[in-house]
Amino acid sequence: MKTIRLLLVDDQALFREGLRTILSARSRFEVVAEAANGDEAIQQAARHRPDVILMDLNMPILDGAAATKRIKQDNPSARILVLTTFHEDERIFEALRAGAAGYLLKDSDSNHLAEAIEAVHRGESFLQPAVAARVIAELNRLSPKPKEKMQPVEPLSDREEDVLRELARGGSNKEIAVALGLAEGTVKNHISNILAKLGVLDRTQAALKARDLGIL
Repeated sequence: MKTIRLLLVDDQALFREGLRTILSARSRFEVVAEAANGDEAIQQAARHRPDVILMDLNMPILDGAAATKRIKQDNPSARILVLTTFHEDERIFEALRAGAAGYLLKDSDSNHLAEAIEAVHRGESFLQPAVAARVIAELNRLSPKPKEKMQPVEPLSDREEDVLRELARGGSNKEIAVALGLAEGTVKNHISNILAKLGVLDRTQAALKARDLGIL
């Protein structure tokens, strides 16, 4: 399998060192560069064109949300996985709007981290359930409820609604398959159909649309 090239972005050198040690122990991953702030992240992303960028949010000079926006402007195909803590809600929303592909809590274990990187590299969005629930709860708090339930471009089947509900809770394809008693390939097909019917590009947008549709 092709090696996934990584850029680590965090202002804490010890945290970056820990990430490098953990990820380098897996043959699938190669850490090609590191950055201690958003400005450095932009420079290193342009220089190395990594497959996945692990982005801290709270950094000096330029924070992770702003860096994500700049990197995506320069390279729209960049895949960025945000590493976050619960007290950084506002920056999570900024990174979401800027095009981050995934959100993972910093206290996650190494297997969960590897799963998130793999998912983002495949072109999927990775929403850790705890983060996804918090994002959706905050959107519910800030946004006015629609007077009438929105409708997708094309109606979803009952099974597609079930899949969308699990997706919006942060489930991976494998977790959704187990929860609904489906084959993983079937879940993948359902998600492709859901994205097309909702008129969205990725799982993150689909999760947010689920709220507007009243599915959550």
